Amino acid sequence: MNHSIYSADRGTHLKIVVVALVAGIAVAGLGIAARVTTDDGYTQTAHVIKAGKPVVITSSNASTVR
Repeated sequence: MNHSIYSADRGTHLKIVVVALVAGIAVAGLGIAARVTTDDGYTQTAHVIKAGKPVVITSSNASTVR
């Protein structure tokens, strides 16, 4: 068994990569499985807002400061 990553042979490096890959897949699988999939009506829906006719807003009570 090699105690240094610098002096490790090809087999040791391969074992490290395989263990890291398996651990990553396990964490991703647990994350996907932990999602809440109940449909309690909290889902977001898109509402379409259509533009109406253009409106001009003016005000004669505004004072101009220069």
